Amino acid sequence: MKTIAVFDTGKTNIKLSVTDEAGRLVETLSTPNAVHDGPPYRHHDLAAIEAWLLDGLATLASRHDIAAIVCAAHGSGGVLVDDEGPVMPMVDYEQAVPAEIDREYHEIAGSFRERGSAVMLGAAHLARQMLWLELGWPEAFTRARHFLATPQYWAWQLSGVAASEVTSLAAQSHLWCSADARPARLIEARNWQRLIPPLRPAWSTLANIKPEISRQTGLKPTTAILCGIHDSSANFYQYQAAGLNDVTVVSTGTWIVAISDRAGPDFDIERAGLCCNADVEAKPLPGMLTMGGREFAVVAGGDNRPTTEENLVRLIETRTMALPSFGSDDGLFPGTSRKGHLTGPLADQRDLRHALALLYAALLTDRCLQLVQTSTVILDGSFARDPLYGALIATLNPDRRVFVNADQYGTATGAALLASHEARQTSAPLALKAATPFLHPNLDEYREHWLRAAQTGGQDDGL
Repeated sequence: MKTIAVFDTGKTNIKLSVTDEAGRLVETLSTPNAVHDGPPYRHHDLAAIEAWLLDGLATLASRHDIAAIVCAAHGSGGVLVDDEGPVMPMVDYEQAVPAEIDREYHEIAGSFRERGSAVMLGAAHLARQMLWLELGWPEAFTRARHFLATPQYWAWQLSGVAASEVTSLAAQSHLWCSADARPARLIEARNWQRLIPPLRPAWSTLANIKPEISRQTGLKPTTAILCGIHDSSANFYQYQAAGLNDVTVVSTGTWIVAISDRAGPDFDIERAGLCCNADVEAKPLPGMLTMGGREFAVVAGGDNRPTTEENLVRLIETRTMALPSFGSDDGLFPGTSRKGHLTGPLADQRDLRHALALLYAALLTDRCLQLVQTSTVILDGSFARDPLYGALIATLNPDRRVFVNADQYGTATGAALLASHEARQTSAPLALKAATPFLHPNLDEYREHWLRAAQTGGQDDGL
């Protein structure tokens, strides 16, 4: 059986998976994505990742007939390279940039329509990373040949061909105006065109694997290296390949990422959390973005007890709440950065913290869904493992069809399906389960109080 290898670089973990041609998982390997504090800044260890990748490919090649490799990654990583390799370490996007760089970036970043997302904290945008590298290390920046988003960096390492790709550029890089399906004007204004390679489709074969890597890993010399894709866009692609439309996909992990295929938001107006990604055909995909996974972990506080309906009922009936935001970013509620707190009669009960975190995550998700309206909602990722998460979303959205995808490897599935993009004649298989609502008469009222308190910074929590 021919298989597809998917190399998925996440913020927290890295996975190397093998799927069949329909995207069904066969085997996966994983390792933490460690960062070094410096110098010259917090950065990812590309050499260690490459060594792990090649070792993993050798292991998997000994067990599977791998026909192609697809690279996927989160949307806030990029590497400045010359013809030989990186000329600067890969910036960790949670690294703070110098104040003078931050000030200048806010001045040049352009309108919300140009950016397609808020100007977030740290080094979250590829364009801000480029500005910092240009001003902080001008010699290295001058001799560089390309600035490659993470999926295309690894595709370049495996194939020797440099390319850009639209879903990667559209993922909050501020280098692509998704609403108008064109490069951001910032590229020309900064004279960065020379560093942005030509666009190639995510499914296109850049080249066969480098001969030396074929020999080292045992992969066939004809192993195709595809251009690659942004991870959430890969996950969304699996639903497109299955023939779905008028759908919002909510992917959960470090981030809650809601992506919709239905137009609606006005991208001339900036709203908290609103973003605009792109699909593999460069069609704009309205969405919402908030670091819900990180906030979940803070609220849960290490409590891993399974959530029960009884615990949810206790929290709802006593109006015990987690109010935003628990991270360094405002998330969906401007002015709430680092102001997250617990309130209500049961706030101090440690055995309810996991349930409170799940309820908080469901309310964040619901807030995202109110700004991207479609008839169908699909939940996947880490939160979807708990059936009560889907149950809460279904209850809060009674006019929508809410489904759960229990497959935890949506990025690998979607990325692997790219290999059959041009040849596919039937819809890709997809297994969804309708969410069963969690019915409680006070849940809507609880949501209203929570939303009012969240929008006022907890000054009006209704308790």
